[in-house]
Amino acid sequence: MLYWLLFVKLQHYFPPFRIFRYLTFRTAFASLTALFTALIVGPLVINRLREFQIGQYIRKRARRRIRKKPERQPWAGC
Repeated sequence: MLYWLLFVKLQHYFPPFRIFRYLTFRTAFASLTALFTALIVGPLVINRLREFQIGQYIRKRARRRIRKKPERQPWAGC
């Protein structure tokens, strides 16, 4: 939609919009748009899921196992 608006329709009025014809620019722009959208919307979604009490349940037995410092095996390397 942005491609159609910025390149097809508005390039005649504002020539720098011709940059949208390059695939590498469109790919980079799409990646950055997705990143910023995720950074903005992500915390909102996480807070909403916490309100609905949707989460991961960890059993007490597993918590003890997670907190324990793992033993170092000599064959595992550094």
